[in-house]
Formats: sequence, structure tokens, C-alpha cells
Amino acid sequence: MTTTSSPLAGHPVELLTVEQAAARICMSARYVRRLIAERRIVFYRLGRSVRIDPGDLAAPIAAGRVEPLTSSSVWHELRSAA
Repeated sequence: MTTTSSPLAGHPVELLTVEQAAARICMSARYVRRLIAERRIVFYRLGRSVRIDPGDLAAPIAAGRVEPLTSSSVWHELRSAA
């Protein structure tokens, strides 16, 4: 028998509203709703309400990470373009 991991299994979880999640990542509620609509963030539907686990907020942030340029990477890019 396989079991699936549940956010409520074993311990209480603080689920955030859209507005609370937006405040937590310093973005607008509209942005968070768009992430939900595009299925780019995990969410839980409780009736007509939508709730977000704070741990799931890290995924879209990590996906948008951009590494800084270094002089060696710039020269490597220039050599490959020639």
C-alpha cells in the first residue's frame, strides 16, 4: 500500500491566503493569482478558497534565479558567438 505525502499528515501546517502569500514574497496578490492560474505554484483548494503552503513559495523564486556574470563567462560567450 502506497501513501502520498499530505501537508497535514502528522503536524499542523500554516496555509496562507493569496494576500498573505503575496505579502510574504513582496509581490502583488494579482501576481500570486497568475502563478496559480498558470499552475506555476502548488496550491490547495478548500471549497472555493485557495491556500498556499509557505514552503511552496520557494519554487517560483528559485526558478527565476539568475547567476551573475563573470569575466570568464563573458569571454566564453564571446568566443562561442564568433
